[in-house]
Amino acid sequence: MKLLRLGDPGRERPALLADDGRFLDLSGLTADIDGAFFASGGLERVRAAAAAGELPELDAAGLRTGAPVARPGKVVCIGLNYRDHAAETGAAVPERPVVFMKDPGTVVGPYDEVLIPRGSTRTDWEVELAVVIGARARYLDNVEQARDCVAGYAVSHDVSEREFQLDFSPQWDLGKSCETFNPLGPWLVTPDEVGRPQSLGLRLAVNGEVRQDGHTTDMIFPVGYLLHYLSQYMVLEPGDVINTGTPAGVALGLPGQPYLRPGDIVDLSIDGLGSQRQTFAAA
Repeated sequence: MKLLRLGDPGRERPALLADDGRFLDLSGLTADIDGAFFASGGLERVRAAAAAGELPELDAAGLRTGAPVARPGKVVCIGLNYRDHAAETGAAVPERPVVFMKDPGTVVGPYDEVLIPRGSTRTDWEVELAVVIGARARYLDNVEQARDCVAGYAVSHDVSEREFQLDFSPQWDLGKSCETFNPLGPWLVTPDEVGRPQSLGLRLAVNGEVRQDGHTTDMIFPVGYLLHYLSQYMVLEPGDVINTGTPAGVALGLPGQPYLRPGDIVDLSIDGLGSQRQTFAAA
């Protein structure tokens, strides 16, 4: 299934993208697609209602696409999780996952405008596979249990300000948590449609020029391992978002490559998960 949220910020309506391209209204089943929805068996209710033909069609013409998950409790990010990206930044391949947090308020829609922070000189792009948690994960015993905690996957843009991230603080959060710095979507795709998360191509272009063209097979730590690992140190709750890292091709790793400026357009996509487009503007 492909779940999404349509409407103005703060007033999105939950919807299902049917196989025939129609948008089906989920308002009769849930107020929103959020942690409470996942924790209460929301995916199963949607699947049953769709199979029974009980969902009314939603006229989506002109409606904005919001992030497919409302108000994530936390956004957990994994740094340097592709060998080629670690190499281009001059970092050693990590022996354990590099974990940092991103302000959940950064999550916006996949086509929303992204704001370059005041004083920024090095705003950078990063296409990433996002994992959305569907069931509480605490001290998981193995990778198989980790897979059972996944509600679905989505395209994520982990926008970063490198000077804030690397020069102004010993922690990365400062350069990762500027407003609008995590476009997500366009939809959440359930695991049954995705198949193996380690078999997906990721791409990103700036002003039509390809910058990133990677594959999740190149992850140092695959999705199941990451969820199992994180659950040993924090409780992952339904609705949480995990950004799993980016492949090579970011401005940080390309000497002489200009960073993002107002007016730049970034397009990104992941196989089977849809595509995004953002125009960057001055905050």
